[in-house]
Amino acid sequence: MTIDKNGPIFVLGAGGYIGGRLVPRLLAAGYQVRALARSPGKLLSRRWGKHASLEIVRGDILDYPSLLRGLEGCRAAYYLVHSMNPSVDDFSHTDRVAAMNVTKAAAAAKLQQIIYLGGLGEEGSGLSHHLQSRSEVGKLLQLGPVPVTILRAAMII
Repeated sequence: MTIDKNGPIFVLGAGGYIGGRLVPRLLAAGYQVRALARSPGKLLSRRWGKHASLEIVRGDILDYPSLLRGLEGCRAAYYLVHSMNPSVDDFSHTDRVAAMNVTKAAAAAKLQQIIYLGGLGEEGSGLSHHLQSRSEVGKLLQLGPVPVTILRAAMII
């Protein structure tokens, strides 16, 4: 059963903890899903990786042309990516670049909605560097013309 033919739902971060649980639920509900992956083989190895309603596209959120190609024709995007890579000196800079790429590409692709998974925490100087970055990403996404829904979740342990 396919719910809507107005384009797939794009998932950034399908290989992560939340994305790995969201994608099969979207597929089970009848949605077409397109997932961006630097390493498509990792997603293909998931139980749901070869589902008929799933399209996996090679790309990177930091590579604007591949991101735009992935978003073209989609109606909405889940943004589940956070750059907590220990090999990156300034993950908040990486998060800013990614957010601006998504903001720009979502506008160019004429998305109807972005759903962003941010973090909990009061705004202000007491917020950790990580949570400040998550909050900033949400604000950057809202600078574009595409409506953004921000979900704020606590840490998952």
